[in-house]
Amino acid sequence: MFGNMGNMGGMMKKMQKLQTDMAKLQEELKLRTVEVSAGGGAVKIVMNGEKQVQSLSISPAAVDPEDVEMLEDLMAAAFNEATQKVDDMMAQEMGKLTGGMNLPKGLF
Repeated sequence: MFGNMGNMGGMMKKMQKLQTDMAKLQEELKLRTVEVSAGGGAVKIVMNGEKQVQSLSISPAAVDPEDVEMLEDLMAAAFNEATQKVDDMMAQEMGKLTGGMNLPKGLF
């Protein structure tokens, strides 16, 4: 009747270690950055693992008062790509830790 209790205890310890390792990794990933550009380098964004923009540079050639919409589009494209890169980085690193287990988002 209690033969599986040892297995359950071992599984709980593994889950606790996984949770600790994931929390540590999440803190490390917050410090990493991704860099993207749009419009052939006209707009560049550096974003950290917390999805906070660390730097934004805009080429003077991209600033055309007659075409503000183009600059807005370039900025949106760069921001969206940077956000996706952060998500991909997080998923890749968490996947290494979990061994490919598909854990529900937000579990840890």
